[in-house]
Amino acid sequence: MHGSLAHGRSAVHGRRAAYGRRAVYGRGSHPRPTAGGVLAWDRGWRREARAAWLCGLALAGVLTAIDLGRGGFDWQHGCCWAALGATLVLVLRPARITAGDGWLASRGLLRERRVRTDLLTRVRREDGMTPRLVLRDVMGGRVELDPKVLADNPLLWHHLDAGARLARRRGVLLEGAGVLTALAERIDGEGARRLLSSAEISPSGN
Repeated sequence: MHGSLAHGRSAVHGRRAAYGRRAVYGRGSHPRPTAGGVLAWDRGWRREARAAWLCGLALAGVLTAIDLGRGGFDWQHGCCWAALGATLVLVLRPARITAGDGWLASRGLLRERRVRTDLLTRVRREDGMTPRLVLRDVMGGRVELDPKVLADNPLLWHHLDAGARLARRRGVLLEGAGVLTALAERIDGEGARRLLSSAEISPSGN
């Protein structure tokens, strides 16, 4: 008798836990998005990546030319200059930011990081020489990006903002609502200034 009651309570508890998970994730568990379905991307990434490669090649080329001019070039120096050029590319080359329905990704030279924007738990801004926006989701995903990328790409911001709003409604966004609000105000303000500038109208009306 007692065993039957315990089994029944365990089954009810299991059903309640499963219902709670579905309330956050939807019907069943959502798999992490695949590489398809890209709806927005950083439009300035190609230009910046190209500039990083040119700087790296220029550094390696200049050092090689100096060695050749002095007659001291050999394979060891060549490998060293190539490594220095590659290091400069790694430092300067930005991560490629893309977004889709419910996700945002940052792809570097070696790997891609993703978060579910509709299941964000924390959003934090780190200020320094280069401000960073740090996003975390319920599955442990983590993405860092420059907030300026969002300001320069309204579609990227739209997908992040739409996902974050859904995360708030689901009750999983525990930290960072104020950061997103401040970022939205900044992006809206910069967008208004661009419109005024494109129309050749100053804020004072002159």
